[in-house]
Amino acid sequence: MSTSVATKRRAATGAVAPAVSLGAARSVGAAGAREGVYAELCAALFSGFARRDQRLKAEQYLHGLLTAQGRKSIRNIAAQIGGPAAEQSLHHFVSSSTWDWQPMRAALGRHLERNGCPQAWVVRPMPIPKAGEHSVGVDRRFDPERGQVFHGQQAFGVWFAGEDLSVPVNWRLFLPDPWVNDRTRRDRAEVPEEAGEETLEECAVAAALDTARWPDITRKPVLIDIRGGAGRSALARLAGAGVPVVARIGPGSRLAIADRSLPGFGAGPLSAVQILESLKGLRRPVSWVDTVGGVRTSRTSLATAVRVALPTPGGERMRPLVLLGEWDDPRRAPSRVWISDLTGSQAGTLLRLTKLARRVERDFAEVGEEAGLRDFVGRSFRGWHRHITLASAAHAATVLAGQWESGYGSARGYDSGYGTRRSAS
Repeated sequence: MSTSVATKRRAATGAVAPAVSLGAARSVGAAGAREGVYAELCAALFSGFARRDQRLKAEQYLHGLLTAQGRKSIRNIAAQIGGPAAEQSLHHFVSSSTWDWQPMRAALGRHLERNGCPQAWVVRPMPIPKAGEHSVGVDRRFDPERGQVFHGQQAFGVWFAGEDLSVPVNWRLFLPDPWVNDRTRRDRAEVPEEAGEETLEECAVAAALDTARWPDITRKPVLIDIRGGAGRSALARLAGAGVPVVARIGPGSRLAIADRSLPGFGAGPLSAVQILESLKGLRRPVSWVDTVGGVRTSRTSLATAVRVALPTPGGERMRPLVLLGEWDDPRRAPSRVWISDLTGSQAGTLLRLTKLARRVERDFAEVGEEAGLRDFVGRSFRGWHRHITLASAAHAATVLAGQWESGYGSARGYDSGYGTRRSAS
């Protein structure tokens, strides 16, 4: 959609575009590009609304997410567009309206395929600390990233990721047993009947499988961490759906060497680290691009890929896989271990795919936090899903505009003009 068309559309609907402060160093062309990114995104995501007032509220909410200071609560969002009256209207739109968030997420995925060139889907856990007891899914749980117990929610996001940007497009909120089995809690939070018991790993895999069911979406390799669960089941579910996978596993995972030319073939199941250490003479340097520091930096790791099979019970045919090991220090055990069903891929190709998880970590810290991914303050299941869908759209608007502006030599990571981003340094 052109800028002029977008301007006419907002005039007709009353929608407000984000105020953009360019500064003396920004060109008129950059302002038009940002306006174009915003207009195209709104057209792609909100055209599915049957009612004009819903399209207007969606644009208003997105505008508030992009411009509100501090926590992206409905109150702070409404303050950007009209105060208390707007707050009540937006609260109803997010928490009590009838619109389905899944079509909007699928539209976001298709928009990113056209504009962002994703190479993989990265499944990332997102702990959400909460002080109260009533937000849907709240419980006490352990956060392995921080190594501590926290009180709050646990969600899994599916990020469409490439070297230059990543955006969350789909979400699944984990519901612990008390929220699944307590009818009072379920009714109060409007948890749908189909939401049942599942483990954290099952929740993560289901998020990827839900994404794979969207129409007109190109399936990409799924990067997922299965170190803490039943990896065999996760791999089987993804394979059964025809979704390629690159899964991080623990060093003790049991595998069998499947290459007849290698020592250890026929020795039966061995730990992943045993296999890699016995074949470390096959390691080769692999170059990859690191963007976490805010600039593109070429780095090199030692890596090797070995054809293996996942042992199966009862004499069933073993599934062919490839085991990938990466060393930060060649004198020590491998630092990271992955397994994949992309058996035709070389070690370098697989290793570079795994680095997209670093891209997601950077974008979550630099953009996702400020876009409000963890900021919903309501209590309902539907409200959480609608808020985080629109927050994902705000994240997309920021990184897509930032990608366009990268040609202007900005050194501030994501200074998109929608609000000040944190420095990438």
